Amino acid sequence: MSSAPAQRAHPIMKAVAGEPDVRTEDAVAVEEPLEIRVGGRGVAVVMRTPGHDRELAAGFLVTEGMLTRRDDVLDLVRCAEPGSPTPGAENIIDVLLAPGAAVDFTRLTRHVFTSSSCGICSKATIEAVRTQFPPVAAPLVPRRGVLAALPARLRAAQTGFARTGGLHAGALFDAEGNLEAVREDVGRHNALDKLIGRAFFAEQLPLSGRILLVSGRVSFELMQKALAAGIPCVAAISAPTTAAVEFAQASGQTLIGFLRPVAGEGGAGMRMNVYAGTLAG
Repeated sequence: MSSAPAQRAHPIMKAVAGEPDVRTEDAVAVEEPLEIRVGGRGVAVVMRTPGHDRELAAGFLVTEGMLTRRDDVLDLVRCAEPGSPTPGAENIIDVLLAPGAAVDFTRLTRHVFTSSSCGICSKATIEAVRTQFPPVAAPLVPRRGVLAALPARLRAAQTGFARTGGLHAGALFDAEGNLEAVREDVGRHNALDKLIGRAFFAEQLPLSGRILLVSGRVSFELMQKALAAGIPCVAAISAPTTAAVEFAQASGQTLIGFLRPVAGEGGAGMRMNVYAGTLAG
């Protein structure tokens, strides 16, 4: 994992109506490139927040269909540590394949460069992302009460967001709502790739019986990545796209949007929209 911080202090001038301007510092989320190589061959450059880079690289390659078995990988190594005399070398991860293992480079559907905010725009063709991943084997019908508790648990675990206000998050929960892992990044897709990479190293794929909660909107690519990891239920604080809804319906995934607190006569409660699948309880 990179030792680079996820945020840096930058000088700013804080302007508030009716108050004197104040010069101070603010924590800003770090965004830097990471080059992913396989056996020395460059396959992609992603803009990400440093940290959990090995997980990011592995998760990216899993969701591209280039890695399927943990035994195929000997190691993921950084080409240099921070402070190296070779500028930028610390932002290169090389996947070392086990003897006899091979990857199909033709399955890579992204262009070489991917921005932290880019989703389907980073794919070569729409047909290329309607990929080889089958529908979920065991659909998950989440309980309303479990879903209602997840946003608060995610927010409590978003330490980077609390400091910078500029990081997306993805969190994995079991069917009972217990938090298993959370990852943050300037890119929504990167945060999910890091979670999938973590599961890859732990040999936990597929992630059946899990609920993925994301802090932003749900795109087609997020649903595709979730399916690649075998995640049967995706919930979001914000909205899904039409392509995400159609993908969830076709893949047998449950998709929840606008999972947010709402005030009512009985006090604070939760609202949610069910776009695919159904709820229990």
